[in-house]
Amino acid sequence: MRASTAGLLGMLALACQTPGKDGQDGPGPQPTWAASWDAASPVFRRLTVTEYENAVQDLLGVEVVTAVEPDVVVNGMRSLGAGSSSISQRGVEQYEAAAFNAASSALADPELHASLVPCAPQATVDDACAAQFVEQFGRLAWRRPLEQAEVDRLTGIVHDAATVLGTFDDGVEYGIAAMLQSPNFLFRVEQGEVGTDGVRRYTSWEMATRLSFLLWDSVPDEALLDAAAADELTTDAGLSAAVERMLADPRARRYADDGGAADTHGGLAAFFDDAYLLYGLESLSKDPLVYEAMSATLGPAAHEQTLRDLEYWVFDTDNDFRDLFTTRITHLNRELASVYDVPAPARTGFARTELPEDGIRRGLLGQVSFLALLAHPTTTSPTRRGKYIREHILCEVIPAPPAGVNTSIPEPSGEAPTLRDRVAQHLQDPYCAGCHKLMDPVGLGYENFDGIGRWRAIENNTTIDASGDLDGNSFHDAWDLGKLIAEESHTPKCVVKQLFMYALGRQPTDADDEALDYLNETFAWSGYRVRHVLNELVMSPAFREVNELDMTVDDTDADTDGGTP
Repeated sequence: MRASTAGLLGMLALACQTPGKDGQDGPGPQPTWAASWDAASPVFRRLTVTEYENAVQDLLGVEVVTAVEPDVVVNGMRSLGAGSSSISQRGVEQYEAAAFNAASSALADPELHASLVPCAPQATVDDACAAQFVEQFGRLAWRRPLEQAEVDRLTGIVHDAATVLGTFDDGVEYGIAAMLQSPNFLFRVEQGEVGTDGVRRYTSWEMATRLSFLLWDSVPDEALLDAAAADELTTDAGLSAAVERMLADPRARRYADDGGAADTHGGLAAFFDDAYLLYGLESLSKDPLVYEAMSATLGPAAHEQTLRDLEYWVFDTDNDFRDLFTTRITHLNRELASVYDVPAPARTGFARTELPEDGIRRGLLGQVSFLALLAHPTTTSPTRRGKYIREHILCEVIPAPPAGVNTSIPEPSGEAPTLRDRVAQHLQDPYCAGCHKLMDPVGLGYENFDGIGRWRAIENNTTIDASGDLDGNSFHDAWDLGKLIAEESHTPKCVVKQLFMYALGRQPTDADDEALDYLNETFAWSGYRVRHVLNELVMSPAFREVNELDMTVDDTDADTDGGTP
């Protein structure tokens, strides 16, 4: 075990104070990295679907219109599945079709063609021009300079295709397709090298890739690769400058801060998608006979609302993360405003608004995204909502139900008209009570919201009781519960753990406890600002150091159904 140096920001702020939440003096000097650190082995991550789509868009200027290998999901997170997934035979075929389709579309556009081919070929077969193209495009696609043997091999592909098919552009198309099908593009190959001090760290080229996919959900740009070429990304000053530039770049956000159209980028949006399973909203399905307000656009709109709120909180206000569970500030379009029964803040698109002070709906967990995602097609589900809070907001582990246990809920009756009455059996059955007493009393706090998140006071002619208990703290309704979640010490610790997993592509081990303790301390010191803890994570040895490659086979179970509970 060895002690590593603190990040630049930690050293600069060592003697600084920061204003507290209410303007009082801050908590004292910023914590510094003092963890004993044994880095884990590298994780070779396959690009997720959104990373692949963003990368192709940035490289070629065209959208991916062909399906590619679906994401593997581990514990709900695609970023974890990316580190334990290979490519199937069907996936090979899909990547091939997508690569040729994108290459053909880009070369057909004169402006895009000019940006891709840096020279004018002097003949159908022009190896010198082909090599220039390969070096330029390969550096961007593979996130590093190509070795001469790689340049020669890819130039040979361009040469052969141009010879057989009859035009130089045919050769370039095959060259692009070859590079986009290579493991050097489809996987993030990051294994580090040993420095003069004996510490194994990621190289500047590897750090460029790690930064770009973390902050932009895509490949590095020329400026970041130039910084890597100058070996600036292994220094504190160079790394800090790169992070500052990248977070100020529009690619750091998925949604424009003025309510404008969505982009596909946004590293923080991709993180929250993973941490909170928001990607499941794109395929939200409900019975329209039960929910008249259900439409094909409701799920995507709810997805956008929550991500806009999260980006606003992180980028525009840099507020205390915990306040997201109690805030009345949100972003709505006309469809969501109708579900929430409030005036639409804009005639078209999304706009920021503030929900009524006397309303019960507020905070992230009062949004359609959570309420609809964690409900059944025809009914609500206190169990699913409570389980989600335990696992994805508080990072607790809820075991699967025992094999053979009947988990069905009886139909409404005169004795049990509300879902609260019907799920009560879970708290009486000894096989179920151990887990359901952790989930149901929490999820019942949202019973005033139906399966798509619309407010209701009555169920089967009976007034809904939304009271419950969170670890011995009773609450009256969803608003009370939101305040308890905001005050719960595990809530900020959970987002730190999730960010750690997302950034590193692996689950933490006991060896990571000290690193997580440091990140939790600096998160609290900052007033629970996400940008601060993100910056500290990037500057820390946890993000920059790596161990030797472990060739042991990982038998981690994974699912590919999207991970939505």
